[in-house]
Amino acid sequence: MRGTNMHLSFGLTKIFEDASFSLEDDDKVGLVGVNGAGKTTFFRLLLGEVSLDSGQLSFNKNRRVGYLPQTIDIEEQDTLTYDYIYDGRPIRKINAELDEIYERLKNEGDDNRLLKRMGKLQDLLEYYEVYQAEDIMLELVINMHIDLDLLSKPIKNLSGGEKSKVAFARLLFSNPEILCLDEPTNHLDQPSKAFVTQYLKNYHGQVIIISHDVSFLNAIVAKIMYIDKANHKIKVYEGIYDDYIRQYNEEKRLKELNIRKQEKEISALEAFILKAKQASQTNHALKKMKQDREAKLAKKKSELIQREKTYKKMKMHIAPKREGGLVPLEVEHLKFAYPNSNLLYDDLSFRIKRNERFLIVGKNGVGKSTLLKLIMGLLTPQEGRIRYNPKTDIAYYAQELESLDYEKSIYENVDDKNYNEWELRAILANFLFFENDINKKVKVLSPGERARVALCKILLQKANLLILDEPTNHLDPETQMVIALNFKMFEGTIILVSHNPAFVSQIGIDRMLILPYGRIDNYSEELLDYYYFLNTKKD
Repeated sequence: MRGTNMHLSFGLTKIFEDASFSLEDDDKVGLVGVNGAGKTTFFRLLLGEVSLDSGQLSFNKNRRVGYLPQTIDIEEQDTLTYDYIYDGRPIRKINAELDEIYERLKNEGDDNRLLKRMGKLQDLLEYYEVYQAEDIMLELVINMHIDLDLLSKPIKNLSGGEKSKVAFARLLFSNPEILCLDEPTNHLDQPSKAFVTQYLKNYHGQVIIISHDVSFLNAIVAKIMYIDKANHKIKVYEGIYDDYIRQYNEEKRLKELNIRKQEKEISALEAFILKAKQASQTNHALKKMKQDREAKLAKKKSELIQREKTYKKMKMHIAPKREGGLVPLEVEHLKFAYPNSNLLYDDLSFRIKRNERFLIVGKNGVGKSTLLKLIMGLLTPQEGRIRYNPKTDIAYYAQELESLDYEKSIYENVDDKNYNEWELRAILANFLFFENDINKKVKVLSPGERARVALCKILLQKANLLILDEPTNHLDPETQMVIALNFKMFEGTIILVSHNPAFVSQIGIDRMLILPYGRIDNYSEELLDYYYFLNTKKD
């Protein structure tokens, strides 16, 4: 794959300007750059969804491109999970076309065009390993820790995390020559992530990954492709993400030294010219020197290296408006199952203590997000009850960002009668939404921007009990650190679901609820690691 003198703009926004790069067919590459640099746009170029203004992005067009977006939207809601994954390889479609060709040949006699097409289709079936395909698919499903019982269920009955894993399994099963993955670990539990990491390392094809999960990148990639938002260029670094960071920081250091040297030379020339102007106008030798220095000054200024723009970081300070009760929340003898499904909980009981950090652990599909929705009153249990202390004020961060109205603007989503317009503008600026940005509709925002809007809504509510479902999804490492520090210092109670061990360890978890067992243990990193890897075993 090669990019040559690529230019691309959306209106007045430049994405690429004379950008070039080169990658080998089997490279494993991390695609990095600040928000808005053009990472997802690069994927859209590969998929043919957008076109360059000029220049070339060239690769063998016979190589199929597979894409896993940040936000999974499976349209075929009524399709059985088995069929959805299996049809990642168009085997049934190819066989149907072959049957049609056989029928035509029988009725119409030999036709070179049909025979040629038949040969191509048979080659495709061989490529897709038609006779081993089902075994390959089932092995992939098992290794990704997708419950086999899910295969007979419609996609619409799966949890958000299960849908994401199923979509990922379908993509891997489809076996494209180029894999484009946008934040692929957002919804993976640790056992699935461990398998996917090894699978991608050994993948026979090109893998390009956008990810804020540094450990994931380090384990897979051997090159980093950096899109520079300041100059709209692309540079490829050899090595893992940590190698890229070291090289990039050293380049920044040397660049800064060079800039300071240039600035010093410019200042010296400007000082000489100023003194020469103040000297006697009859000193012709000095006037000639001044003219010479002015020419040098103009040249130096034209050659002056520009410093990279420093991008603002998100700021957040979350605090409750009042102290909660000693027991903010109590769950008593809870029983719940979705229609035509097995029980998720049977006689589940626990009490939350004031100011504690309570983590819910379990594989995808055991009911972690469902339990949070029951606590929020979005679902109703078959039996049992959930009791709230009268002093409990709840704010909810939903995994799928359901709290946002995508048809409304950023400002309309956070509008709160307790704040005036200028207060809201100031708070939104801390979440990196400035001036007219706040009038953008949420539906046009990136997943990371939507996550920041949802976090802003949490802050504005000043609740003393935070219900957080995967709050680090879509957020870059710096922003994850900002919110981790805030949640650690938060003077209230937190109930958390997260597949991000680094984030979990930062906010100071007190106890863990282990699903599906319903057991509660005191927190320890060793115990957390154990359950992240072993809680996929069946009872």
